[in-house]
Amino acid sequence: METRRFDVWIGRLAATAGLVYVVLCSLWPLSASADDAVANDRVASPYFFVASDDPANDRMPLKSTRVDVRIAGVIADVTVTQRYANAGRRPLGARYVFPAGTRAAVYAMNVRIGDRLLTADIREKERARVEYEAAKAEGKTAALLEEHRPNVFQMNVANILPGDDIAVELHYTELIVPQDGRYRFVSPTVVGPRYNAQPATAVAGRAATPYLHEGIATPATFDLHVALASPIGVKEIGSTTHEVAVTRAMRGTQGGSDRVDIALAKGSSGDRDFILDYRLAGDAIESGVLLHRGVDENFFVAMIEPPKSVPTSAIVPREYVFVIDISGSMHGYPLDTAKALLRKLIGGLRSSDTFNVLLFSGDDSVLAPKSLPATQANIEFAIRTIDRQSGGGSTELLPALRHALALPKDDDRSRTMVVVTDGYVTVEREAFELVARHLGRANLFAFGIGSSVNRELIEGLARAGQGEPFIVTEANGAAAEAERFRRMIDSPVLTHVRLRFEKDASANGFELRDVEPAAIGDLFASRPVIVFGKWKGAPSGRLVVEGLTANGNYRGSVDLGRETAAGLEHPALRYLWARHRIASLSDQEALEGAGAQADAITKLGLRYSLLTPYTSFVAVDRVVRNTSGSSSTVDQPSPLPSGVTSLAVSAEVPTTPEPSAVALLAVAFAVVAALVLYRRWHDPHASLDAYPGSA
Repeated sequence: METRRFDVWIGRLAATAGLVYVVLCSLWPLSASADDAVANDRVASPYFFVASDDPANDRMPLKSTRVDVRIAGVIADVTVTQRYANAGRRPLGARYVFPAGTRAAVYAMNVRIGDRLLTADIREKERARVEYEAAKAEGKTAALLEEHRPNVFQMNVANILPGDDIAVELHYTELIVPQDGRYRFVSPTVVGPRYNAQPATAVAGRAATPYLHEGIATPATFDLHVALASPIGVKEIGSTTHEVAVTRAMRGTQGGSDRVDIALAKGSSGDRDFILDYRLAGDAIESGVLLHRGVDENFFVAMIEPPKSVPTSAIVPREYVFVIDISGSMHGYPLDTAKALLRKLIGGLRSSDTFNVLLFSGDDSVLAPKSLPATQANIEFAIRTIDRQSGGGSTELLPALRHALALPKDDDRSRTMVVVTDGYVTVEREAFELVARHLGRANLFAFGIGSSVNRELIEGLARAGQGEPFIVTEANGAAAEAERFRRMIDSPVLTHVRLRFEKDASANGFELRDVEPAAIGDLFASRPVIVFGKWKGAPSGRLVVEGLTANGNYRGSVDLGRETAAGLEHPALRYLWARHRIASLSDQEALEGAGAQADAITKLGLRYSLLTPYTSFVAVDRVVRNTSGSSSTVDQPSPLPSGVTSLAVSAEVPTTPEPSAVALLAVAFAVVAALVLYRRWHDPHASLDAYPGSA
């Protein structure tokens, strides 16, 4: 009897499995079509890298990245060398997305093929793309550098032949702006996966680039060297992100520049930003001007120290709205760091303050309908709410900002918004526009959390909100940045800021023009006023910054005649002025609409040989090297930034191959077996006739 019943049950089980198999087969085309839609929308979605099983094709041709940095005073000149080699058996092209600093002015690119050097030309973006594609089709080795965002570039290299070793050199310069007397140079190394809520198809995703799975390191090596020269002694130099070796050159008996070499330890990772911090012997930020006399234009940059802090009693009551990212890319270390940061920020509020907390991922929720008094009970309630978050979902930043700006406001208080995020989104310009249009309702401070923060978003939000950007790359740095924030908001705002030139008796036709920024916003303490511009005539007189503090009038000045002792040969100022002007036009374009400043930005890029959203660098070899006409293009994958989990990419619908019949049949049996076990667990005495497949 038991044997017969068992046989019947097996037959019924097989029949049920067959039915499930048929249903799965009938549903699979629908699933496959959805996957195909995502697969065809790579412009909207990042995806995990899948290694090719074709041994003739080198899927990861980027072999190494080396960064050489020369810092003189407050100007860094950087050369990034990317070495591509083809270890396969057929010609290939490579695409690679990589970051740079948000202040970087990219002014040159070279390509080395063996002992030959190709110098890139700056072109209007579409023309550069046409030249590159034509060279690629003709079998010529070529390179194309394009700007996707101010801090995200794409390198394209065509016709890398088997056995080739090609080096692409990228040159840029940037200004190092001191804060709290500390100087910081940052070299970003990897682009985090950017969430995009408006892709080309109906499937939401993230901005395209392939990523290696969590925990898998890129085979490409990363190396960096910094040569620092300063007329003032350098102290407290080191990196919080990488292990470095610091070597000091001997100073002469008559003084002279302090020279320091910094090198990475062997085996250093390229999955996080490299950060170099140092102080100069004088603790205060020194005011000063650098001047450059060019062939047809002269340039300057002025750095003027703001007023010191005043007693807290002089500060008006404040309201703080904390906008916290709890999306999938924040899962783990970034969110844990954000929690530690928020405990410090909220825990340090004054009793006269009020605050609110808005948490966002795919949607958002607010702690209270209106801001709460900063009592101990309310602070503890907010911290408990934050501590319960684990991270997950997409990064809908714009709806969160709109919600926060629309919260009821107490007109007797000065509102400050504090945004905490890793910045892995593609809506930078829309966010800047939103904040700038509502500047009358709140200043904005932005905290970037993570090992490879989207600095364009963090710094741009703070610039649009006339606040200050903060970057926390390590968990143990949260307390220090929270303390820096506290010191800054406890200090007076310098308002009604004006810049003017004050002549002296020897001023012979000296004139300032094309000053950037055209208007200086309110300033908080511990950061200097930075002004770029052009000049003509003989440098003399004084550059004056004036404004109002809680204690009254403020005036800071720099003697231009005295500053000429530093020399008039600072060619980087030409690029830095143009880069700052382009950034200002881009901010204006975000308010007016896409393309509104395209002509002006293009002209600046072409005139000053700068990479912009509308100009690109292209280098083409004269020799036809790939005579076969065949070539395959690969997307060089990036590692996930340190501390970021696979959840940062998992919002994409996976593209999986069609399963075999055996796999589907196994799934069918598994489904039926699960039903049997479930029924047996609930009723161990149930008849087998009652299981699925019974008549």
